Amino acid sequence: MINRIVVGAHYGLKDWIIQRASAVVMALYTLFIAIVVLAQCPSTFDAWRNIFSVGVVKFATFLFALSLFYHAWIGIRDLWMDYVKPVSLRLTLHVLTVLALVGYAGWMAAILWRL
Repeated sequence: MINRIVVGAHYGLKDWIIQRASAVVMALYTLFIAIVVLAQCPSTFDAWRNIFSVGVVKFATFLFALSLFYHAWIGIRDLWMDYVKPVSLRLTLHVLTVLALVGYAGWMAAILWRL
């Protein structure tokens, strides 16, 4: 019998599945928003504002943004882990990435619910 010793953070399969699921959410949103835009044919700022003032569109857009940010986090985190060897620099990049993505999520919420 082979004893396999598992070390590390154990990200693997779970993050792979989450990244694929977030990609599906983004693809579905893209189809949804394309259908809405083609149906409405907005040509003015007010027409675009009316599209994004609907609660379902706001929610779908925010879900898209969260999926995008989480998808980006997994990809960038893996990039930092694979290519940045000094631990202090890697930790700094992780923290800066998280701060940026959380800030972007807050900014997106402020924009969507300001309409």
